[in-house]
Amino acid sequence: MTDMLAIADNDDLALQTVRVDLGARSYDIVIGRNVLDQAGTRIVNLKPGARAAIITDETVGKLHLDRFRQILTDAGVETTALTVPAGEASKRFEMFERLCDDVLAARMERGDIVLALGGGVVGDLSGFVAASVRRGMSFIQVPTTLLAQVDSSVGGKTGINSRHGKNLIGAFYQPDLVLCDTAILDTLPLRDFRAGYAEVAKYGLLGDAEFFAWLEDNWQAIFAGGPERDEAVARSCQAKADVVAEDEQEAGRRALLNLGHTFGHALESAVSYETERLVHGEGVAIGMMLAHEFSHQLDLLPKEDVTRVERHLLDVGLPTRIQDIPGQLPPAETLMDIIAQDKKVSRGNLTFILTRGIGQAFVEKGVDPSLVRDFLSEKLAQ
Repeated sequence: MTDMLAIADNDDLALQTVRVDLGARSYDIVIGRNVLDQAGTRIVNLKPGARAAIITDETVGKLHLDRFRQILTDAGVETTALTVPAGEASKRFEMFERLCDDVLAARMERGDIVLALGGGVVGDLSGFVAASVRRGMSFIQVPTTLLAQVDSSVGGKTGINSRHGKNLIGAFYQPDLVLCDTAILDTLPLRDFRAGYAEVAKYGLLGDAEFFAWLEDNWQAIFAGGPERDEAVARSCQAKADVVAEDEQEAGRRALLNLGHTFGHALESAVSYETERLVHGEGVAIGMMLAHEFSHQLDLLPKEDVTRVERHLLDVGLPTRIQDIPGQLPPAETLMDIIAQDKKVSRGNLTFILTRGIGQAFVEKGVDPSLVRDFLSEKLAQ
Protein backbone atom coordinates (compact mmCIF):
# COMPACT_ATOMS: atom_id res chain seq x y z
CA MET A 1 0.00 0.00 0.00
CA THR A 2 1.03 3.63 -0.38
CA ASP A 3 1.58 5.96 2.55
CA MET A 4 -1.74 7.77 2.06
CA LEU A 5 -5.29 6.48 2.35
CA ALA A 6 -7.40 6.36 -0.81
CA ILE A 7 -10.76 7.82 0.17
CA ALA A 8 -14.13 6.87 -1.26
CA ASP A 9 -16.69 9.60 -2.00
CA ASN A 10 -19.54 8.68 0.34
CA ASP A 11 -20.20 11.76 2.46
CA ASP A 12 -23.96 11.17 2.72
CA LEU A 13 -23.99 7.85 4.55
CA ALA A 14 -26.63 7.40 7.26
CA LEU A 15 -25.45 7.62 10.84
CA GLN A 16 -25.36 4.66 13.19
CA THR A 17 -25.90 4.84 16.95
CA VAL A 18 -24.59 2.40 19.55
CA ARG A 19 -26.01 2.67 23.07
CA VAL A 20 -23.79 1.95 26.06
CA ASP A 21 -26.30 0.66 28.59
CA LEU A 22 -25.27 1.72 32.10
CA GLY A 23 -28.60 2.68 33.60
CA ALA A 24 -28.73 6.35 34.55
CA ARG A 25 -25.22 6.80 33.09
CA SER A 26 -26.04 5.36 29.67
CA TYR A 27 -24.87 7.26 26.62
CA ASP A 28 -24.82 7.14 22.83
CA ILE A 29 -21.94 6.61 20.42
CA VAL A 30 -22.93 8.28 17.14
CA ILE A 31 -20.99 7.04 14.11
CA GLY A 32 -20.81 8.26 10.52
CA ARG A 33 -19.17 10.55 8.03
CA ASN A 34 -19.41 14.26 8.93
CA VAL A 35 -21.23 13.69 12.21
CA LEU A 36 -19.00 16.49 13.52
CA ASP A 37 -21.28 18.96 11.75
CA GLN A 38 -24.03 17.98 14.21
CA ALA A 39 -21.88 18.39 17.32
CA GLY A 40 -23.22 21.80 18.31
CA THR A 41 -26.86 20.80 18.03
CA ARG A 42 -26.31 17.54 19.90
CA ILE A 43 -24.38 19.23 22.73
CA VAL A 44 -27.01 21.97 23.13
CA ASN A 45 -29.77 19.34 23.29
CA LEU A 46 -27.80 17.25 25.79
CA LYS A 47 -26.43 20.06 27.99
CA PRO A 48 -28.42 23.29 27.43
CA GLY A 49 -26.44 26.37 28.45
CA ALA A 50 -23.22 24.48 29.15
CA ARG A 51 -19.85 25.85 28.15
CA ALA A 52 -17.08 23.60 26.81
CA ALA A 53 -13.37 23.36 27.56
CA ILE A 54 -11.98 21.69 24.44
CA ILE A 55 -8.79 19.75 25.06
CA THR A 56 -6.83 18.81 21.96
CA ASP A 57 -3.23 18.30 20.87
CA GLU A 58 -1.08 20.39 18.59
CA THR A 59 -1.46 18.09 15.58
CA VAL A 60 -5.24 17.68 15.77
CA GLY A 61 -5.68 21.33 16.69
CA LYS A 62 -4.08 22.50 13.46
CA LEU A 63 -6.39 20.25 11.43
CA HIS A 64 -9.74 20.49 13.17
CA LEU A 65 -9.91 22.93 16.11
CA ASP A 66 -10.97 26.11 14.28
CA ARG A 67 -13.73 24.32 12.39
CA PHE A 68 -14.93 22.55 15.53
CA ARG A 69 -15.04 25.73 17.62
CA GLN A 70 -17.01 27.46 14.87
CA ILE A 71 -19.53 24.60 14.77
CA LEU A 72 -20.07 24.95 18.53
CA THR A 73 -20.16 28.75 18.40
CA ASP A 74 -22.80 28.65 15.67
CA ALA A 75 -24.93 26.53 17.99
CA GLY A 76 -24.46 28.96 20.87
CA VAL A 77 -21.87 26.98 22.86
CA GLU A 78 -19.15 29.10 24.45
CA THR A 79 -15.74 27.42 24.21
CA THR A 80 -12.25 27.57 25.68
CA ALA A 81 -9.47 25.70 23.87
CA LEU A 82 -6.60 23.99 25.72
CA THR A 83 -3.78 22.41 23.72
CA VAL A 84 -1.17 19.84 24.74
CA PRO A 85 1.81 18.45 22.83
CA ALA A 86 0.98 15.46 20.64
CA GLY A 87 2.12 12.06 21.83
CA GLU A 88 2.15 9.69 24.79
CA ALA A 89 4.45 11.97 26.79
CA SER A 90 1.46 14.25 27.51
CA LYS A 91 -0.13 11.55 29.68
CA ARG A 92 1.79 12.60 32.80
CA PHE A 93 1.20 14.32 36.13
CA GLU A 94 2.55 17.69 35.04
CA MET A 95 0.19 17.94 32.06
CA PHE A 96 -2.77 16.69 34.10
CA GLU A 97 -2.09 19.33 36.75
CA ARG A 98 -1.76 22.08 34.15
CA LEU A 99 -5.04 21.18 32.48
CA CYS A 100 -6.92 21.02 35.78
CA ASP A 101 -5.64 24.49 36.61
CA ASP A 102 -6.53 25.79 33.14
CA VAL A 103 -10.09 24.47 33.36
CA LEU A 104 -10.52 26.12 36.76
CA ALA A 105 -8.95 29.36 35.51
CA ALA A 106 -11.55 29.41 32.73
CA ARG A 107 -14.20 29.37 35.51
CA MET A 108 -15.75 26.18 34.25
CA GLU A 109 -18.46 24.82 36.54
CA ARG A 110 -19.48 21.27 37.34
CA GLY A 111 -22.29 21.37 34.78
CA ASP A 112 -19.95 22.56 32.03
CA ILE A 113 -18.20 20.18 29.66
CA VAL A 114 -14.67 18.89 29.24
CA LEU A 115 -14.57 17.94 25.58
CA ALA A 116 -11.81 15.70 24.20
CA LEU A 117 -10.95 16.38 20.55
CA GLY A 118 -8.18 13.98 19.63
CA GLY A 119 -6.88 10.46 19.84
CA GLY A 120 -6.44 8.11 22.75
CA VAL A 121 -3.90 10.23 24.60
CA VAL A 122 -6.16 13.29 24.57
CA GLY A 123 -9.21 11.22 25.49
CA ASP A 124 -7.53 9.45 28.41
CA LEU A 125 -6.03 12.68 29.75
CA SER A 126 -9.19 14.76 29.26
CA GLY A 127 -11.37 12.13 30.90
CA PHE A 128 -9.17 12.09 33.99
CA VAL A 129 -9.37 15.89 34.12
CA ALA A 130 -13.18 15.72 33.80
CA ALA A 131 -13.36 13.10 36.56
CA SER A 132 -11.22 15.20 38.89
CA VAL A 133 -12.06 18.90 38.47
CA ARG A 134 -14.87 19.89 40.84
CA ARG A 135 -15.12 16.16 41.62
CA GLY A 136 -16.66 15.45 38.25
CA MET A 137 -17.65 17.54 35.22
CA SER A 138 -19.59 16.54 32.14
CA PHE A 139 -17.41 14.79 29.59
CA ILE A 140 -17.81 14.37 25.81
CA GLN A 141 -15.49 12.47 23.49
CA VAL A 142 -14.85 13.43 19.84
CA PRO A 143 -12.20 10.85 18.90
CA THR A 144 -10.16 11.69 15.80
CA THR A 145 -8.25 8.42 15.33
CA LEU A 146 -9.53 4.97 14.44
CA LEU A 147 -7.98 3.56 17.60
CA ALA A 148 -9.79 6.07 19.79
CA GLN A 149 -13.10 5.63 17.96
CA VAL A 150 -13.22 1.87 18.44
CA ASP A 151 -11.49 1.56 21.79
CA SER A 152 -10.28 4.28 24.13
CA SER A 153 -13.25 6.68 23.74
CA VAL A 154 -15.72 3.98 24.78
CA GLY A 155 -16.09 2.51 28.24
CA GLY A 156 -14.91 5.17 30.66
CA LYS A 157 -11.26 4.28 31.23
CA THR A 158 -9.31 7.48 31.83
CA GLY A 159 -5.86 8.16 33.15
CA ILE A 160 -2.19 8.94 32.82
CA ASN A 161 1.04 6.98 32.79
CA SER A 162 3.48 6.46 35.65
CA ARG A 163 7.19 5.68 35.60
CA HIS A 164 6.03 2.24 36.74
CA GLY A 165 3.93 1.61 33.63
CA LYS A 166 1.13 2.67 31.32
CA ASN A 167 -2.31 3.86 32.51
CA LEU A 168 -1.62 3.04 36.14
CA ILE A 169 -3.17 6.26 37.50
CA GLY A 170 -6.71 7.27 36.61
CA ALA A 171 -10.40 6.62 37.10
CA PHE A 172 -13.38 4.91 35.52
CA TYR A 173 -15.44 7.88 34.31
CA GLN A 174 -18.04 7.52 31.58
CA PRO A 175 -18.62 10.21 28.93
CA ASP A 176 -22.05 11.71 28.27
CA LEU A 177 -21.70 11.36 24.49
CA VAL A 178 -19.22 10.04 21.91
CA LEU A 179 -19.19 11.41 18.35
CA CYS A 180 -17.22 9.26 15.89
CA ASP A 181 -16.81 11.16 12.62
CA THR A 182 -15.37 8.58 10.24
CA ALA A 183 -14.61 11.27 7.65
CA ILE A 184 -12.05 12.76 10.06
CA LEU A 185 -10.11 9.52 9.68
CA ASP A 186 -9.36 10.55 6.09
CA THR A 187 -6.70 12.90 7.50
CA LEU A 188 -4.85 10.16 9.40
CA PRO A 189 -1.40 9.04 8.30
CA LEU A 190 -1.53 5.46 7.07
CA ARG A 191 0.61 4.24 9.95
CA ASP A 192 -1.89 5.60 12.48
CA PHE A 193 -4.86 4.12 10.64
CA ARG A 194 -3.16 0.73 10.57
CA ALA A 195 -2.42 1.01 14.29
CA GLY A 196 -6.10 1.69 14.99
CA TYR A 197 -7.11 -1.24 12.84
CA ALA A 198 -5.27 -3.56 15.25
CA GLU A 199 -7.98 -2.78 17.81
CA VAL A 200 -10.70 -3.50 15.24
CA ALA A 201 -9.17 -6.90 14.49
CA LYS A 202 -8.98 -7.53 18.24
CA TYR A 203 -12.78 -7.60 18.55
CA GLY A 204 -12.98 -10.41 16.02
CA LEU A 205 -10.13 -12.34 17.59
CA LEU A 206 -11.42 -12.14 21.14
CA GLY A 207 -15.04 -13.13 20.63
CA ASP A 208 -16.44 -12.95 17.09
CA ALA A 209 -14.96 -15.30 14.50
CA GLU A 210 -17.54 -14.19 11.92
CA PHE A 211 -16.47 -10.55 12.31
CA PHE A 212 -12.81 -11.51 11.86
CA ALA A 213 -13.67 -13.36 8.65
CA TRP A 214 -15.62 -10.29 7.47
CA LEU A 215 -12.56 -8.14 8.17
CA GLU A 216 -10.38 -10.48 6.13
CA ASP A 217 -12.73 -9.90 3.18
CA ASN A 218 -13.36 -6.17 3.68
CA TRP A 219 -10.27 -4.55 5.19
CA GLN A 220 -9.33 -2.77 1.96
CA ALA A 221 -12.76 -1.07 1.78
CA ILE A 222 -12.40 -0.06 5.44
CA PHE A 223 -9.10 1.62 4.66
CA ALA A 224 -10.62 3.28 1.57
CA GLY A 225 -13.40 4.92 3.57
CA GLY A 226 -16.37 3.07 2.11
CA PRO A 227 -19.49 2.16 4.09
CA GLU A 228 -17.50 -0.79 5.42
CA ARG A 229 -15.51 1.66 7.55
CA ASP A 230 -18.64 2.85 9.35
CA GLU A 231 -19.74 -0.76 9.76
CA ALA A 232 -16.38 -1.78 11.24
CA VAL A 233 -16.42 1.12 13.72
CA ALA A 234 -20.05 0.44 14.70
CA ARG A 235 -19.49 -3.31 15.19
CA SER A 236 -16.35 -2.65 17.23
CA CYS A 237 -18.14 -0.11 19.42
CA GLN A 238 -21.09 -2.45 19.89
CA ALA A 239 -18.77 -5.27 20.94
CA LYS A 240 -17.10 -3.06 23.51
CA ALA A 241 -20.39 -1.54 24.68
CA ASP A 242 -21.80 -5.01 25.36
CA VAL A 243 -18.78 -5.94 27.48
CA VAL A 244 -18.72 -2.62 29.35
CA ALA A 245 -22.44 -2.88 30.17
CA GLU A 246 -21.79 -6.27 31.74
CA ASP A 247 -18.51 -5.46 33.52
CA GLU A 248 -17.88 -1.73 33.76
CA GLN A 249 -14.86 -1.81 36.07
CA GLU A 250 -13.08 -4.87 34.73
CA ALA A 251 -13.92 -7.29 37.51
CA GLY A 252 -14.32 -10.15 35.05
CA ARG A 253 -15.25 -10.33 31.37
CA ARG A 254 -14.02 -6.83 30.46
CA ALA A 255 -10.46 -8.09 30.87
CA LEU A 256 -10.94 -9.87 27.52
CA LEU A 257 -10.64 -6.47 25.85
CA ASN A 258 -6.97 -6.56 26.85
CA LEU A 259 -6.12 -9.28 24.34
CA GLY A 260 -2.54 -8.51 23.29
CA HIS A 261 -2.24 -5.59 25.69
CA THR A 262 -0.18 -7.16 28.47
CA PHE A 263 2.62 -7.93 26.02
CA GLY A 264 1.96 -4.75 24.03
CA HIS A 265 2.08 -2.40 27.02
CA ALA A 266 5.34 -3.99 28.18
CA LEU A 267 6.87 -3.37 24.75
CA GLU A 268 5.67 0.24 24.76
CA SER A 269 7.23 0.80 28.16
CA ALA A 270 10.43 -0.92 27.05
CA VAL A 271 10.90 1.66 24.28
CA SER A 272 10.01 4.52 26.69
CA TYR A 273 6.86 5.27 24.67
CA GLU A 274 8.97 6.52 21.76
CA THR A 275 6.36 6.60 19.00
CA GLU A 276 9.03 6.68 16.31
CA ARG A 277 9.75 3.10 17.33
CA LEU A 278 6.33 1.82 18.37
CA VAL A 279 2.82 3.24 18.65
CA HIS A 280 0.12 1.66 20.79
CA GLY A 281 -1.72 -0.18 18.02
CA GLU A 282 1.50 -1.67 16.73
CA GLY A 283 2.28 -2.89 20.24
CA VAL A 284 -1.20 -4.43 20.38
CA ALA A 285 -0.66 -6.16 17.02
CA ILE A 286 2.62 -7.70 18.17
CA GLY A 287 1.02 -8.47 21.54
CA MET A 288 -1.89 -10.29 19.90
CA MET A 289 0.55 -12.38 17.90
CA LEU A 290 2.49 -13.20 21.06
CA ALA A 291 -0.76 -14.13 22.84
CA HIS A 292 -1.70 -16.51 20.03
CA GLU A 293 1.80 -17.98 19.82
CA PHE A 294 1.97 -18.42 23.59
CA SER A 295 -1.47 -20.07 23.54
CA HIS A 296 -0.25 -22.43 20.81
CA GLN A 297 2.83 -23.23 22.87
CA LEU A 298 0.46 -24.18 25.70
CA ASP A 299 -1.38 -26.50 23.26
CA LEU A 300 -4.55 -24.40 23.42
CA LEU A 301 -5.03 -23.67 19.72
CA PRO A 302 -3.85 -25.07 16.38
CA LYS A 303 -0.92 -23.62 14.45
CA GLU A 304 -3.14 -22.78 11.49
CA ASP A 305 -4.99 -20.20 13.61
CA VAL A 306 -1.69 -18.53 14.53
CA THR A 307 -0.77 -18.45 10.85
CA ARG A 308 -4.15 -16.98 9.90
CA VAL A 309 -3.85 -14.15 12.43
CA GLU A 310 -0.33 -13.36 11.27
CA ARG A 311 -1.34 -13.37 7.62
CA HIS A 312 -4.15 -10.87 8.18
CA LEU A 313 -2.05 -8.50 10.26
CA LEU A 314 0.71 -8.63 7.64
CA ASP A 315 -1.82 -8.03 4.85
CA VAL A 316 -2.85 -4.70 6.41
CA GLY A 317 0.78 -3.73 7.05
CA LEU A 318 1.04 -4.24 10.82
CA PRO A 319 4.13 -5.56 12.62
CA THR A 320 3.84 -9.06 14.01
CA ARG A 321 7.22 -9.82 15.60
CA ILE A 322 9.27 -8.29 18.40
CA GLN A 323 12.07 -7.95 15.84
CA ASP A 324 9.89 -5.52 13.86
CA ILE A 325 10.52 -2.90 16.57
CA PRO A 326 13.54 -0.75 15.62
CA GLY A 327 16.47 -0.59 18.01
CA GLN A 328 17.61 -2.62 20.98
CA LEU A 329 15.10 -4.10 23.42
CA PRO A 330 15.75 -5.09 27.03
CA PRO A 331 16.04 -8.76 28.07
CA ALA A 332 13.10 -10.93 29.06
CA GLU A 333 13.75 -10.28 32.78
CA THR A 334 13.19 -6.55 32.29
CA LEU A 335 10.00 -7.17 30.30
CA MET A 336 8.79 -9.45 33.09
CA ASP A 337 9.41 -6.67 35.65
CA ILE A 338 7.22 -4.38 33.55
CA ILE A 339 4.52 -7.02 33.19
CA ALA A 340 4.55 -7.49 36.98
CA GLN A 341 3.30 -3.88 37.29
CA ASP A 342 0.45 -4.45 34.85
CA LYS A 343 -3.06 -3.52 36.07
CA LYS A 344 -4.20 -7.10 35.47
CA VAL A 345 -1.78 -8.51 38.05
CA SER A 346 -3.63 -9.66 41.18
CA ARG A 347 -1.80 -10.48 44.43
CA GLY A 348 1.35 -10.92 42.36
CA ASN A 349 -0.26 -13.49 40.05
CA LEU A 350 -0.03 -12.89 36.32
CA THR A 351 -3.26 -12.69 34.34
CA PHE A 352 -3.13 -13.16 30.57
CA ILE A 353 -5.74 -13.20 27.86
CA LEU A 354 -5.20 -16.47 26.04
CA THR A 355 -7.18 -18.11 23.25
CA ARG A 356 -8.43 -21.48 22.06
CA GLY A 357 -8.96 -20.25 18.50
CA ILE A 358 -10.23 -17.35 16.41
CA GLY A 359 -12.93 -15.63 18.48
CA GLN A 360 -12.32 -17.82 21.53
CA ALA A 361 -10.27 -15.70 23.94
CA PHE A 362 -10.46 -16.28 27.68
CA VAL A 363 -9.00 -14.90 30.90
CA GLU A 364 -6.34 -17.08 32.49
CA LYS A 365 -5.29 -16.14 36.03
CA GLY A 366 -2.19 -17.40 37.76
CA VAL A 367 -0.06 -17.96 34.66
CA ASP A 368 3.35 -19.39 35.59
CA PRO A 369 5.84 -16.50 35.23
CA SER A 370 8.63 -18.90 34.26
CA LEU A 371 6.68 -20.01 31.20
CA VAL A 372 6.19 -16.42 30.10
CA ARG A 373 9.85 -15.58 30.76
CA ASP A 374 11.08 -18.55 28.73
CA PHE A 375 8.65 -17.71 25.93
CA LEU A 376 9.82 -14.09 25.76
CA SER A 377 13.47 -15.15 25.86
CA GLU A 378 12.84 -17.40 22.90
CA LYS A 379 11.07 -14.63 20.95
CA LEU A 380 13.77 -12.07 21.69
CA ALA A 381 16.42 -14.50 20.43
CA GLN A 382 14.75 -15.15 17.08
